[in-house]
Amino acid sequence: MKTFNENDPLYLRAKERVKKMKGFYVHATVYVLVNLFIIAGNVQSGNALSDINIYWTAMLWGAGLLAHAVSVFVPNFFLGRNWEERKTRELMDKYQ
Repeated sequence: MKTFNENDPLYLRAKERVKKMKGFYVHATVYVLVNLFIIAGNVQSGNALSDINIYWTAMLWGAGLLAHAVSVFVPNFFLGRNWEERKTRELMDKYQ
């Protein structure tokens, strides 16, 4: 097994990306479990599956989950490639 230098910028970036991906997977798992519980509880209390009101939580939270997925898997979608690095460099130059 290859060992990595823990101070290598590429390693640190990859490690941060894995951390963000793991956060998304945890978020998605909680989303599925909680919404299944809510929908099952509503059905158990006599609401029909065709009642749109039992899906509001899933739909609104789903929009947030989609935004989270875009931020993790399409990081250059909103601010462009390497925006954070460019902005950091710009601010460092400004404050010197």
